[in-house]
Amino acid sequence: SYTIEMGPMGPLWKESPQPFSCSIEDPTKQTKFKGIKTYISYRVTPSHTGRPVYRRYKHFDWLYNRLLHKFTVISVPHLPEKQATGRFEEDFIEKRKRRLILWMNHMTSHPVLSQYEGFEHFLMCADDKQWKLGKRRAEKDEMVGAHFMLTLQIPNEHQDLQDVEERIDTFKAFAKKMDDSVMQLTHVASELVRKHLGGFRKEFQRLGNSFRSISQAFMLDPPH
Repeated sequence: SYTIEMGPMGPLWKESPQPFSCSIEDPTKQTKFKGIKTYISYRVTPSHTGRPVYRRYKHFDWLYNRLLHKFTVISVPHLPEKQATGRFEEDFIEKRKRRLILWMNHMTSHPVLSQYEGFEHFLMCADDKQWKLGKRRAEKDEMVGAHFMLTLQIPNEHQDLQDVEERIDTFKAFAKKMDDSVMQLTHVASELVRKHLGGFRKEFQRLGNSFRSISQAFMLDPPH
């Protein structure tokens, strides 16, 4: 079960009784089926066990989809996007590792997501047979979506209905404003990128050529 308690600003999730962190290191190219299939594995080490497990991107993707399915009332950040080509290039592997670390930091610091049994299975199971059993168990979990509410322990304090409705209305207004603002920012940023790839790029190239010309002038009369 997951607990909601009253804080100074209202209801909030109870902090995890056993906070921990998790490192993601050593991305390594692996093969299977006698070299037919190639993939990258990551060494994942939770601080509260100190025992590493090795996970592929598909395992992270499985966990992400389980979290989305179960915790529909919680915002789960996206994983780094999949990529069909260039998956084994060093820059791409390093960039994906950094993004997986950021994603994992959010998971381990969240008071609810960090306590999910499927997440625990992801972090601790090192046996292939046990992995498949735990995977099926998580996929058969019935306490998902609206049923997740049945697993909550709520505060005993009386909640004023009008106050609750006002808080919900305020949050709805915030969520809409935030969504609209992010969409606007995305549009403006995309336009700016397009301009820098087009006209601005040529202007900066002209500017660079001018500075190069100045440097060439100084080379004609070096300091004595």
